[in-house]
Amino acid sequence: MGIKKVWIDEGCTVCNLCEDTAPEVFEVTDDSCLVREGVNFNDHEDEIREAAEGCPVEIIMIEDE
Repeated sequence: MGIKKVWIDEGCTVCNLCEDTAPEVFEVTDDSCLVREGVNFNDHEDEIREAAEGCPVEIIMIEDE
């Protein structure tokens, strides 16, 4: 099973965990986190899932194919 979509819900605490775990996918800004455009999520599936599971506020959302 692959990943179809990844997005960030409101409430980011800017802890940098997502970017530290998957820098090819996530970018932390001054007040939130963004999912980088043009990323093939399936190339980074393990890192994305690890970031989502480790997110302290559980706002990294994943939609599977």
